[in-house]
Amino acid sequence: MTERKTFQTHLRQAATDILERVPEQLKPEIYVLAFNIWRVDADNRHPYVDIGYNTESQYEEEMRRDYCDPWEARWNPAFWILAGFDKLGNVPEDPAGGPLYEEEARKLGIWYDGEFDLARMLEDDGLRAKSGLLELHFHDAVVNLARHLHASDTVERIFGRPLPVVVFDMDCPGWEEEATKAANPDELIEDFLAWSS
Repeated sequence: MTERKTFQTHLRQAATDILERVPEQLKPEIYVLAFNIWRVDADNRHPYVDIGYNTESQYEEEMRRDYCDPWEARWNPAFWILAGFDKLGNVPEDPAGGPLYEEEARKLGIWYDGEFDLARMLEDDGLRAKSGLLELHFHDAVVNLARHLHASDTVERIFGRPLPVVVFDMDCPGWEEEATKAANPDELIEDFLAWSS
């Protein structure tokens, strides 16, 4: 009997497939994986994570700019490659993930229907609470994904060495330190934490 696919198992399989498709010649250049969380039109019912990375070449390009501090260029995701990566979550680019995510959120009782209306949500305590729970749920799913990729040795198998996974959400400044600590073995993120602290 085949095990029923969950949103978490979907994330694990799809992220592994994405990482396995990174071109071999690029793998030695990658020094960090970047799991960047976004949402469509600020709606927490439609979150997604870009499964990306940054390279030594991108770092060196940023360092050629006069204003750039070496630690900022290396560890601040704002200076990294941010476009062109595969998206996983409740978005059209992930047709398998969307229904699994919605089904899971409904089972947890945190889903709500209707058009997204920010003003209405801010005035309705129930909707605001559900939106916050949806955000926390997706954050947890992405942190758990990163932990799984380390624990299963997937990152080391694909890249030939362990790499830190920086988890961030541009809409939640400061959260990336907590998330990245939770997502990685301590020894992989010493430099990141030295920058972020």
